[in-house]
Amino acid sequence: MTRAILTIDQGTTGTTAMVVDAGGRILGRAYGEIRQYYPRPGWVEHDPEQIYRSAVRLGRQAIAASRIRPAAIAAVGITNQRETFVVWERQSGRPVHRAIVWQCRRSAPICAALERGVRKVTDGLKDALVELIDPFEWKAFDSEGLLFKNMNTPEDYEEARARLSGAGTPETK
Repeated sequence: MTRAILTIDQGTTGTTAMVVDAGGRILGRAYGEIRQYYPRPGWVEHDPEQIYRSAVRLGRQAIAASRIRPAAIAAVGITNQRETFVVWERQSGRPVHRAIVWQCRRSAPICAALERGVRKVTDGLKDALVELIDPFEWKAFDSEGLLFKNMNTPEDYEEARARLSGAGTPETK
């Protein structure tokens, strides 16, 4: 039996799934776009359910295109939007709100305030630390995204707290 790996690359604009054999040969491939939401200028969001459904659907399509049995899949490799932020209901696993995409600039004022505070405290230290405080560069920490939700959409934040929500990146659910 041919053994293969299912790879899923869930990117900002779409999801690609491929089935690859031990020699690195692509046996099957599928691609689908992810809808972008722009509720305000500079804001970028995704539907977390669409992200999940696209990975499952396209994984199945890639396996079908490879013409191997699903049982031949020895492993699954996933790469995704590591800095996109999701809040979900812990009990059901359902998202509370759209995902905040790494490109989103909604937290820029928070980062600017942090930058001013760092400049004041460090009084002339290297700008390296200040460069980390940017919505694009600092998304790995995602705390400014959650802080934004707490400050600007308290109803979402309170609803999330009431449901014992988890928070993190798409693959942490």
